[in-house]
Amino acid sequence: MTVVIRVNSLRPEPAKIKKAASVLKKGGLVAFPTETVYGLGANLLDKRAIKKVYEIKNRPKKKPLTIHIADTAAVKKMVGGIPPMAGRLMDRYWPGPLTIILKDRRGKKIGFRMPDNKVAFLLIKKAGIPVVAPSANISGNKPPTSAKEVLRALNGKIDIVIDGGKTKIGIESTVVDMTGQRPRVLREGAISKAEIGRI
Repeated sequence: MTVVIRVNSLRPEPAKIKKAASVLKKGGLVAFPTETVYGLGANLLDKRAIKKVYEIKNRPKKKPLTIHIADTAAVKKMVGGIPPMAGRLMDRYWPGPLTIILKDRRGKKIGFRMPDNKVAFLLIKKAGIPVVAPSANISGNKPPTSAKEVLRALNGKIDIVIDGGKTKIGIESTVVDMTGQRPRVLREGAISKAEIGRI
């Protein structure tokens, strides 16, 4: 059975988060709340953990995973310089429901998101590793907005779910590809395409 760790969403208990972060770091799968939906966290540096994410979610192999971060230094470390337009979006919407796709130092596209949720922030900080976190559901199904919904789909398949209550927004993040000459909205989520255009 999946272990449920209940936390105070406004003041998450460090000891509880540390326990989940340790499991995450060692290759376990941990579902956690963000401001949008619950994400399924895995260690990007652990190939077995990443493989398990794709298998459990029945996620298409060609569909990339987004790295969740706690500060922009993590982005700079992986991509080098941040394009000015991407920087403007980060300044306006991070932390928040926006995923930005950039090219890493090898020219490979990679998505970044800084969630606006104290539980997610503390988990990422304590894990100290690149954390990928697609929605904690079976691909194609409605993303979960509570720990109960996560368990309904993934109980027994993941190690831990951090129960931080219902998510604030309940809609997935907006995804913007910043790798071309012009920004492209690949998925319109919590932030509208029109609003992105204005920025």
